Amino acid sequence: MFRKKLNEELGRLSIDEFRSADKAPLALVLDNVRSQHNIGSAFRTCDAFRVGRICLCGISATPPTPEIHKAALGAEFSVAWEHFDTALEAVQKLREEGYLIVSVEQADDATMLQDFQPEPGKRYALVFGNEVKGVAQEVVDASDLCLEIPQYGTKHSLNVSVSIGIVLWSIILNNFR
Repeated sequence: MFRKKLNEELGRLSIDEFRSADKAPLALVLDNVRSQHNIGSAFRTCDAFRVGRICLCGISATPPTPEIHKAALGAEFSVAWEHFDTALEAVQKLREEGYLIVSVEQADDATMLQDFQPEPGKRYALVFGNEVKGVAQEVVDASDLCLEIPQYGTKHSLNVSVSIGIVLWSIILNNFR
């Protein structure tokens, strides 16, 4: 018989414990993500997978807002974030800090997600794009790698928050836990 666990049984970290805990060697870059619910979802997913940093770029809203909080459920307080005028500025800064830049985009010569093997000891900045236009071409051009999520239906398009969940789960599951 299955019994749902109580919140007290989940071993949740406090915000202070989260901030001091080891993080996956990943940063998230949101390139002009327009939906605050998608931004909040990104915070919540980064908290769940212990990603330590989000770069909000361009028109991407920043906390605090009721819409971000509604989806983030407080993860906007645990996950560090900063805002950049453009995603290109963010990836340039992250590259200077030693991150490899990985755009999640359908692109020529992209690596399929299931084939991606991060190098041990390397840090990766994962760039996710606007809900309509995707990752800006100038950011794709500045990337070390593009990852593509295989899709088999008629749309070949996923909501950005769904894409973030799929990519983080795949990378964390296969490499960092």
